[in-house]
Amino acid sequence: MDLNPGNLVAWIIVGFLAGWLAATLSRGRGFGCLGNTAIGLAGAIVGGLLFSALGITGTTGFLGSVLIASIGAALLLVIAGLIGGRT
Repeated sequence: MDLNPGNLVAWIIVGFLAGWLAATLSRGRGFGCLGNTAIGLAGAIVGGLLFSALGITGTTGFLGSVLIASIGAALLLVIAGLIGGRT
């Protein structure tokens, strides 16, 4: 990954959208701008690792990146809910 300003902004946008989408689907509301971005960025890593482990690789484009990051973020939220005992 090249950390030029364009790529960094794209990662932040993907992270925000993925975090917002996962938080909205799992809790019904978001975690705020920074919280959504953090969850989405972590979800992008988890989603990327998960899809790679399943053998699903290739270029997905912007929407595919948001989808994979959202799946990873939702998985993180489910695990956090199980660990935290949230009902």
